[in-house]
Amino acid sequence: MFRLVFYLFFFKTTVTDKAAIQKAWYLGSKFDLRLTLILIVPILFGTLIWRNKYFTSRAIRRVNMTYLFIIYLGLTLLYILDLGHYDYLGMRLDPSVLRFLAKGERADNARMVWQSYPVVRGVLGLVVFMYLITRLQKATWKKFAAQPEKLLSKGSFIGWTSALILLTAGGIYGNFAYFPLRWSQAMFTRDNGVTSLGLNPILYFVSNLNVDGDTFDIQATKKYYETTASYLRVDHPDVNTLNFKRSIPGDSSKPRLNIVLVMLESTGAAPTSMYGNPMQATPNMKRISEGGILFKNFYVPAVSTAKTVFGVTTGLPDVTAVRTASRHPKMLDQRIIMDQFKGYNKYYLLGGNTNWANIRAVFTNNVEGVKIFEEGYYKSPKADVWGVSDYDLITEASSIFKETNDKKEPFVAFLQLADNHPPYTTTHGAGDFKKLEEKDIDMQKFKTAGFVSIDQFNALRYEDYNVGHLIDMAKKDGYLDNTIFFFFGDHNCILNPYSFMPLPEYEMGSGGEHVTSFMYSPKHIPGGQVITTPGSLLDVYPTVASMVGMPYNNYTLGMNLFDSTRVNDKYVYIQYMRNQQPYYSMVGDQYMYEVNLKTGTTSLYDLKANPTKNVEAEHRDTAKYLNNLTRGYYESTRYLLFNNKKQQ
Repeated sequence: MFRLVFYLFFFKTTVTDKAAIQKAWYLGSKFDLRLTLILIVPILFGTLIWRNKYFTSRAIRRVNMTYLFIIYLGLTLLYILDLGHYDYLGMRLDPSVLRFLAKGERADNARMVWQSYPVVRGVLGLVVFMYLITRLQKATWKKFAAQPEKLLSKGSFIGWTSALILLTAGGIYGNFAYFPLRWSQAMFTRDNGVTSLGLNPILYFVSNLNVDGDTFDIQATKKYYETTASYLRVDHPDVNTLNFKRSIPGDSSKPRLNIVLVMLESTGAAPTSMYGNPMQATPNMKRISEGGILFKNFYVPAVSTAKTVFGVTTGLPDVTAVRTASRHPKMLDQRIIMDQFKGYNKYYLLGGNTNWANIRAVFTNNVEGVKIFEEGYYKSPKADVWGVSDYDLITEASSIFKETNDKKEPFVAFLQLADNHPPYTTTHGAGDFKKLEEKDIDMQKFKTAGFVSIDQFNALRYEDYNVGHLIDMAKKDGYLDNTIFFFFGDHNCILNPYSFMPLPEYEMGSGGEHVTSFMYSPKHIPGGQVITTPGSLLDVYPTVASMVGMPYNNYTLGMNLFDSTRVNDKYVYIQYMRNQQPYYSMVGDQYMYEVNLKTGTTSLYDLKANPTKNVEAEHRDTAKYLNNLTRGYYESTRYLLFNNKKQQ
């Protein structure tokens, strides 16, 4: 009923596609069904426990009526509040409404409500509505109580009970897929009205009650804004508007090459051949990186696949503490560079389901016309929980790339691999991939390489095999010569202590964020290049946009990796745990400055001297600048996650 009221009196949209509105209705109905079934669960178990007594016991009837009265009253009040909230702010109800109950403001807010709304008539209407609902419930109860008792056999009772429980659980789960129904599925367009129609406000409110710990501090953002804006080289710095915009002009002389971003699951720098790992598990990656550009000091902001997908796509570190940003509805509206690739086809390809971590909404809510390929699209069978195997994903992805390339249409694609992750599923690929066993390798060398198991080692080998497969397919399908491939790990894997890296990153805590990264385009990128200037996941889109001459506006914290003016003052932001303590840090070519997130204590390390010794007292000016920059990056990120919306 309230969905119909919303549609008739509050729904506004610029979308004219009836199919989109019908889909929103369909999804909204599934959310409504989920809410209904969740609230029915106590009644379901009551009937299964007491059976016929459920309708003949006066005490049970009173408990049941009280429960239903509370449920209907609570739902009605929340739905009314939601409609008022949407009418006022154009947003579905969310936990931010609790701010109106803040101490010292409740009286003023209550007076505002009294003076602004028909409170008396509303209360009278609510009383009448609850009276009618109560009468309806009693009549329904009496109808069932008057029915004669019907005895079931033990087998029939078990059958009906099992069917009821399974159907109820299925309705709550809400999807014929590995991942359950999630609110991000309602964000299949960029239109707020259609998204709002597809949500259930009660479930949406409850599911976001635990994200209030992630917020921003406007005063702290302003305090460090000058340092941050100067470092980013903002076009028109303004501490009052907190402007972060940099406009990068296009270059029409550069060819509009295809872009394929390849996310390598759990592929840190330390396990791979290019960084001196004794096991040399990634010969294909080494060969390809030597034919292009290897980024020796490339970092992701934090250890999490969801945080990486969000970070590379939005250009903002995911600094959330309660949930990942992709699961936070207020952080999903972002101005991003991928959306500015005009004239490009835009693809996101994943072997599994994009309901994972609500990643679907990161793309559909921010990238106009993006096409998502996920499980259900591919002809290949699922290999494990993560969907089709990486080998099959690459094979089918290459067909998509070939078809678009043959049409002379450029594309930018995000290809996400997943098999280098427990349960470490590997296939035979083209028939020539073979897993190794302990008897096949030097176990003494294996122990110094950091790997925790043979399965983990084989999974990395399999990922390397598939990287080679991708380049082979690109050559075979004819798009290698006009495509830039940008490979990067999403975070490091769990490793045993290792000591072969130039820095003691295992002890420093930064090894989880130091990842493999290399770029390959044999016709357009000269091989043999090694870049040691620190690079970040946030820099990926600004870099590839500049490489193809695409004009863009950058509102976030990434920058072009090939900016020659940044060689001596480039820093990257990372977060990590050390000794069970959380830190955030800026890492440069020589210095690393960190702040303890809990205690606020700070340290400065000279990476070219003793990277584990705090030299803050010896380099006070450097420490002061990096303190402002580190805190500025952190506070600016927290602010931008909520305030980088497309409509601004």
